[in-house]
Amino acid sequence: MCGIAGEMRFDGEAADPAVVARITKALERRGPDGTGVHAAGPVALGHRRLKIIDLSERGAQPMVDSALGLAVVFNGCIYNYRELRTELEAAGHTFFSNSDTETVLKAYAHWGAACVEHFKGMFAFAVSERDTGRLVLGRDRLGIKPLYYSPGPRRIRFASSLPALLAAGEVDTSIDPVALHHYMTFHSVVPAPRTILNGVRKLPPATVRTYEANGTFSDHVYWTPVHERRLSVPDWTEAVLEGLRAAVRRRMVADVPVGVLLSGGLDSSLIVALLAQEGQRDLKTFSVGFHAAGGEKGDEFEYSDIVAKEFGTDHQQILVDPARMLPAVDDTITAMSEPMVSHDCVAFYLLSEEVAKSVTVVQSGQGADEVFAGYDWYPPLAATPRDQAVEAYQAVFTDRPHSDLASILEPEWLLDHDPSRAFITSHFAQPGAERTLDAALRLDSTIMLVDDPVKRVDNMTMAWGLEARVPFLDHELVELAAACPPELKLSEGGKGVLKKAARGVVPDAVIDRPKGYFPVPAIRHLEGPFLERVRAAVTDPVAKARGLVRSDWLERMLADPNTQRTNLGSNALWQVALLEMWLQERGI
Repeated sequence: MCGIAGEMRFDGEAADPAVVARITKALERRGPDGTGVHAAGPVALGHRRLKIIDLSERGAQPMVDSALGLAVVFNGCIYNYRELRTELEAAGHTFFSNSDTETVLKAYAHWGAACVEHFKGMFAFAVSERDTGRLVLGRDRLGIKPLYYSPGPRRIRFASSLPALLAAGEVDTSIDPVALHHYMTFHSVVPAPRTILNGVRKLPPATVRTYEANGTFSDHVYWTPVHERRLSVPDWTEAVLEGLRAAVRRRMVADVPVGVLLSGGLDSSLIVALLAQEGQRDLKTFSVGFHAAGGEKGDEFEYSDIVAKEFGTDHQQILVDPARMLPAVDDTITAMSEPMVSHDCVAFYLLSEEVAKSVTVVQSGQGADEVFAGYDWYPPLAATPRDQAVEAYQAVFTDRPHSDLASILEPEWLLDHDPSRAFITSHFAQPGAERTLDAALRLDSTIMLVDDPVKRVDNMTMAWGLEARVPFLDHELVELAAACPPELKLSEGGKGVLKKAARGVVPDAVIDRPKGYFPVPAIRHLEGPFLERVRAAVTDPVAKARGLVRSDWLERMLADPNTQRTNLGSNALWQVALLEMWLQERGI
């Protein structure tokens, strides 16, 4: 797990290693254990290292193989690297390290860009070919590892975070009006390749991009889950349990201890149980909680304690002191690659700070709800005719209708079309998901999941040099879930097939409990110093000069900050304030 960076020139000039060093320096918190820059002609690569596999210097990056004429920087983990190494050695490749990074390099030498089809893991990488001048960028199937780029007429720069690219300079920081529309309507999700800034884009998941020496490039999308009944499985419950067991087992691969973020929900509890069944001893588990606010409970320790006791884990409850909350808001925003509205970000940031003191790798339960239909908006979609799918999905998932933006945004930011609806329509029209629910699950698992929960976990854990692994996003498990009949997923109030798989594995009290979430009451209910922090941001002269939001709407929100919610229950004022705070923190 690391941070990667680089520059490729198209104009005959040499890449600037000083620029790449600046980008790399901005990634320091993602990789506190080492750093390196490699420059050769038009390409320079940078890397920050978090030591997980092969702790020796042989695993350092950028990794160069002069005999092959290849250099690589890599972020993530290839869980099947040992099996691939054996296969590659049999094909004649020799290895000088025990790292999964070298497996990526040799796999590229052997299979070319198709190497990604052999990887089981999470990854973002760049491979430079010395002899052809070609640069190849790749990202994992579910977009667990980020990869941003800043295009230009004479060069391309890339990095593991958007702010790192800003450190290089020469970035167009004007706001993308289509991305702003997505942010305000599509549950604050800005789908790839856009970001909120015109000058920064992100490589979509499951994509390999090949840049030729002259700057032309081509993209290859190498994977998408098929939501059709193409599998005949005698026992879906057993298949799901075994699929998750394999996913958890793969993510035990490390040369350092592996812990679990234990929320007390079904998903993380199942991970703990399966790790125990795999024989992991002295497993460290961690739960976070907050003091109540606005009549809302701030922890779920009751359930995490049940699981910790059942499996005898070395459990740590982290009850956040209210005095830490306000400073943590700004620190969390600093850690965001893009504006992320969910108050869960603060929870994960503070949790990661404590967890990183004990372990370097954790498994986490993110993704189960999107993959196994755990949210309450899925059941109503099950009976919706396909020709009404887009309207039904928008009604239950988007923050607000396109028309509502006229009362929130200043006129110059209003669009005469609805790009979020167009995006949903286009996605639903793709083949491979004939039912409305299947189309919704496909969109959520490949778009919303990537740019909300998954990005949130990556950003907040990596801010503390902590690697988070997500077994529910094992691509083989996702494929299995996609093929599972919808009625099995929707049973028992959602995630029915997963709940059945969990019977006898985790305590029934955890399976049958009401659905929970990571609550951060102080942000859901803005008052006191939190409201004043919001007020300071949205009334700052910089915000007024930016002119995104109508002053009359802001006045109403500041006078009554907690009444108006988005369709999904988020605080409407917080959504606007978070964007403004993020822009100000970046000096934009």
